[in-house]
Amino acid sequence: MPDSRLQRFIRILHTIEDSLLVIILLSMVLLAFSQIVMRNFFGTGTIWLDPLLRVLVLWVGLLGALVATRQDKQISVDVLTRMLPPGLKRLSKIITRTFAAIVSGIIAWHSFKFIIDEWHSGVTAFASVPAWLPESILPFGFAIIALRYTFQAITLALHGNNADVNGGSTQ
Repeated sequence: MPDSRLQRFIRILHTIEDSLLVIILLSMVLLAFSQIVMRNFFGTGTIWLDPLLRVLVLWVGLLGALVATRQDKQISVDVLTRMLPPGLKRLSKIITRTFAAIVSGIIAWHSFKFIIDEWHSGVTAFASVPAWLPESILPFGFAIIALRYTFQAITLALHGNNADVNGGSTQ
């Protein structure tokens, strides 16, 4: 019973990630198009729209990284790992995922400290939105990535190459 609840929770999280990614990407296209139309045909534009679009690029990048990590589709150079025997290939995957988890955790920690500094500084990102608010995707995103790499490394260590490192779902 708890397993099915956990799987349902994970599916909901995946759906939220995917939906946010689509909504933000679609919003970016529509907002950029409207800004171009306003500038070229009406000689005007919204002053805070360009900074908003830059923030949305950050969000799309990190949400895309979350999805890539979830689906085990991150960019990798696997020329050498293709030639390794299965045991060493598994060890290589465990080492690389552990290293990626550590690096992602360090980035999450330092980006959290950065968000605290931004909060204290009172800087705004666009309009009247404080900079720390849209930048909060940094520690959150990298913390999730670190957790996913950690779970992938543990799953590979316990269950081998045939393990489902995607948490049972790529949706």
